[in-house]
Amino acid sequence: MTTKPKTSTRRVVVAAFSAIALLTTAGASNAQSYRDMSCDELWYERNLFYAQKGYCFKTARARAVFKDACFPPYGELDRWEQEQVELIRGWERRKGC
Repeated sequence: MTTKPKTSTRRVVVAAFSAIALLTTAGASNAQSYRDMSCDELWYERNLFYAQKGYCFKTARARAVFKDACFPPYGELDRWEQEQVELIRGWERRKGC
């Protein structure tokens, strides 16, 4: 008799955010796509990078959207992710978000 391995909560959260990212960021990895997004969409995209990396959100808005996505590496982004976040922040400034 074999038993299924337990799936940790962290893995489930990561998988869920990854699936969401694939659906919401398809084609959004360049400035052209970010340019076409609303302030709310830009906010979501920017914070999604952090949520996927386990950032411990402090604002009520982010906690409501991303729940308890607090796990290692606690929001540490790789180089490409940080570049994307900076692109998004630039568009948020341009749009007055």
